[in-house]
Amino acid sequence: MKRDVRILLLGEAQVGKTSLILSLVGEEFPEEVPPRAEEITIPADVTPEKVPTHIVDYSEAEQTDEELQDEIRKANVVCVVYDVSEEATIEKIRTKWIPMVNGRTERGPRIPIILVGNKSDLWPGGSMEAVLPIMSQFPEIETCVECSAKNLRNISELFYYAQKAVLHPTAPLYDPEAKELRPACVQALTRIFRLSDQDLDQALSDEELNAFQKSCFGHPLAPQALEDVKMVVSKNVAGGVRDDRLTLDGFLFLNTIFIQRGRHETTWAILRRFGYGDSLELTDDYLYPSLPVPPGCTAELNHFGYQFLQRVFEKHDQDHDGALSPLELQSLFRVFPVAPWGPELPRTVCTVAGDRLPLHSFLCQWTLVTYLDVRRCLGHLGYLGYPVLSEHNSQAHAITVTRERRLDQEKGQTQRRVLLGEVVGARGVGKSAFLQAFLGRSLGLQEPTTAPSVYAINTVHVSGQEKYLILREVDADGPLDVTSDTACDVACLLFDSSNPASFAFCTRVYKQRYLDGQTPCLFVSSKADLPPGVWPPGPSPAEFCRRHLLPAPARFSCAGSAAPSTAIFSQLATMATFPHLVHAELHTTSFWLRVTLGVAGAALAVVLSFSLYRALVRSR
Repeated sequence: MKRDVRILLLGEAQVGKTSLILSLVGEEFPEEVPPRAEEITIPADVTPEKVPTHIVDYSEAEQTDEELQDEIRKANVVCVVYDVSEEATIEKIRTKWIPMVNGRTERGPRIPIILVGNKSDLWPGGSMEAVLPIMSQFPEIETCVECSAKNLRNISELFYYAQKAVLHPTAPLYDPEAKELRPACVQALTRIFRLSDQDLDQALSDEELNAFQKSCFGHPLAPQALEDVKMVVSKNVAGGVRDDRLTLDGFLFLNTIFIQRGRHETTWAILRRFGYGDSLELTDDYLYPSLPVPPGCTAELNHFGYQFLQRVFEKHDQDHDGALSPLELQSLFRVFPVAPWGPELPRTVCTVAGDRLPLHSFLCQWTLVTYLDVRRCLGHLGYLGYPVLSEHNSQAHAITVTRERRLDQEKGQTQRRVLLGEVVGARGVGKSAFLQAFLGRSLGLQEPTTAPSVYAINTVHVSGQEKYLILREVDADGPLDVTSDTACDVACLLFDSSNPASFAFCTRVYKQRYLDGQTPCLFVSSKADLPPGVWPPGPSPAEFCRRHLLPAPARFSCAGSAAPSTAIFSQLATMATFPHLVHAELHTTSFWLRVTLGVAGAALAVVLSFSLYRALVRSR
C-alpha cells in the first residue's frame, strides 16, 4: 500500500476546482477565490485511510503545458472537475482531459480518474445521464461524484473516493469491459483459497470460512451472515456451494460482487493480508522479513517452524501413510510460483518406496534450506502462508539465529542442532557413495542418477540429543578456499585404502585448509573391503594422524546390500559437537605416559639426592 496520496484537480476554468479545495480545508465556501490554491497536505490522522494526502490545484492561466505534464506524472489520481450546469465542460472530459492524462499510456498502467460534477446546487437534476457513456468508454474512471463547493455537499466524499482509487485501485483486480476478474487477481485469490482450505476438499466449511474471516478482518461472521452469503452464491453460481461449503467458484464470485458494488477495499484487505501488493505480486516485505545472520552464525528452524511444517505435511498427506507421494508433494507446491525443490531431492534426503517423502525427511529438507539460504526459507514459508496461518505475523519467528561459531569453540561445546561436515577427497574415492550411505543406502542399492546432489542431510544422536548433520561433498577439481574451514563444523578427508595417491591428496588439503584452523578432522579409509595398495616410503595414514594429533583413520565400506554402519557419522557429529574433546580423548595414553615418566624421574631425583647426602655425611 502506498504511504501517501497525491491528488491533482484538473478541469476547465471556472468549474470550481479551487473552491472545492478551499471548502474542504476551511469547511465553508470562500468569499474570495484565488486563481489557484497552494498545494495542501492533509495529515494522516485526519484522513479516512490514515495516509498523508497532498491536494494539488491547476490553473491554465498560471501554469505552462510542461508544468501540467510534470504534475500529471507525479499524481497518483486525477480528479477531472466539470460544471454540472455546463454541458460543454462535460464534453471536454472526453475530448481534452482524459486524453491529456492517459493519452500517452496506451499500454501499461493508467492513472485512475475521478469525475467530479461541481455546482450541483445549480442543477438539481444532476448530470449522471450525460456522464455514464463517458465512464463506459474509459475504464480508468473509478467513479463519479456530484458535489457542491458552495453547500459543502459531498466534499469529503470526493477526496475519500480519490484516496480510495489510489489505495484500493480497481484496475488491477477487475476488467470492466469483460465484467470479470483479471487473471492475476484470479491467480492470487486461488492461492488464498487453497491456503484456507485446510482439509483439501476443494471447499471452505463454515469453520474454515470463519478462520479466514477472522484472519483478514479480525472477527468471525455471525451464523446467519454465513448462511446469507452461501444463499447469494448458490442463487448466482452453479456449483458455487457444494455440500453446504463454499467452492472456489463461489469464492471468486463473492469478490467479483464486492468490486462491482464499489467495495473493492474488501478484496484488497484480503489480498494484502496474504502478502500481495498493488501489482498483485507477493511483496518483498512479506516474503523476506528482516532476519540478520551475522558472520560465523547460522540459521535454524525452531519449534514454531517445525510445528507449522508438520501441520503442512499432515494436511497434504491425504492417504495418511506417513509419507508424501510425488502427487501429494505437487499438491503442496501449488501455492508456489515454481516448485521450490528440484529433482535432486531423493539424493539429498531419505525416501521410501516410490520416492515418497516421510515426515522426517521433509523436515530434514527444510532444515537444509534454512541452513544454506535463510532468505530462500523465509520466502518458502511466506508462500505457505506462515504469517497468516500461524500465531505469528512474520515467518522470522520460525527461525533462530545461533551464536557465533567462535564462541562455541571457546566454550568447548555447541548448542546448535544443525551441524555441517565437509567431505573432501580425490576423484573416485567414493564421496558420493559416502553421502548416500549416510542416507542408509548401500552401494548395491545406489542407482545411477542424472540429478546428483552435493548435499545429504540426516539426523544422528550425540549424547542423547538429536542433531541434524549436513554432509557437503567438496569438488576435488575445484579451487580450495583455505579460509572456508571456518564455515564447517567437522571435516571428513576421504581416501581410498587401495590408492595411496588419494591419501597424498588428502594430506595436501589438510595442510592447506585445516592445519591452522580449529575444525576437527577425521581421515576415513573408504573401500575398506578391498585389499590395501602398495604404499610408497613415508608416513602411513596412522603415522600421519599421530604426528598431527588427529584421531586414527577410520575404516569404512558400503559395499554389499546391507545397510551401512552409522558409527562413523555419529563420530563426525560428536567431533563437531565437542571439538575440544577430540585431541584430549584421543591422546590420553600419551598423557599418562608423560605423567608416569615425570613421576619416575622425580623419584629417581629423590634417590640420587639422598645417596649424595649420605656420602657427604660419611666424608665428614
